[in-house]
Amino acid sequence: MARLFWAELVKTFLKKRTYLGFLIALVVVPLIELAMASEGEFFIRRVMRNLANDFLILGNLFNGWTVAYQVMNALWIHVPLLITFVAGDMLSGEATAGTYRLMLIKPVSRTKILLAKALATLLYVVVFIAFLAALSVGLALALLGSGDLVVFQRGLLILAEADVAWRFMVAYLLALAPMFTIASIAFCFSSFVENAIGPIVATMGVIIVFTIITVMSLEAFEAVRPYLFTTHMVVWQKAFEDPVNWHAITASLLNLAFYTGAALLGAWAVFTRKDILS
Repeated sequence: MARLFWAELVKTFLKKRTYLGFLIALVVVPLIELAMASEGEFFIRRVMRNLANDFLILGNLFNGWTVAYQVMNALWIHVPLLITFVAGDMLSGEATAGTYRLMLIKPVSRTKILLAKALATLLYVVVFIAFLAALSVGLALALLGSGDLVVFQRGLLILAEADVAWRFMVAYLLALAPMFTIASIAFCFSSFVENAIGPIVATMGVIIVFTIITVMSLEAFEAVRPYLFTTHMVVWQKAFEDPVNWHAITASLLNLAFYTGAALLGAWAVFTRKDILS
């Protein structure tokens, strides 16, 4: 099993498509942070102008932590698309290349092959999120230094500098859960088709439909909204609440784990029964 997993890992990271997300992040994140470094302080001043009349505000509120938090908010809606580029190609890519039959002549079960591919997909997600975290936080702190974090969530919250670093660590760890779900859904769709475009489009279609139901304040959607994975996609934001609502975080993680498990189980059901013709 270890050798099989290693083989899938090597195949994944030898594909050019795997590095598309890294390249996009490498271009977009510095672009956003450099723009914010030159103009973002005016945004903070506008927000804090009214409070300055009633409160004495000390410290550096426009700093790397604040910029890294804003970047995380700005990018998180686009990260799922980058994840699907790889996850949607894991199984369908074999069909496109015509290597399904060659792969399945190995003296191992289809279940083990699928498990190796699924683990390689999830490890890719971990590596990509770690890269995104190191790039966004590291560059922001290098450009603007550290300080207190200004959080705009249902009002204004200012977190002390000493209370920020661990929250970012928890936030990025929590962010893995929804990305695992997205990757698993794309992986599941990948087991049905023979090209990578279909799983990408299907996954993004599911996200769009579920997101519309999540954000629209209609009574007809109230009953189902708590059960949709898109409702829990921003579980990482709960790391910046004061106090942190660990009960809500646990509920969100359980919801996302259910969708992840269901998608992987669906991929297994299809792949182990699939009639491989090429």
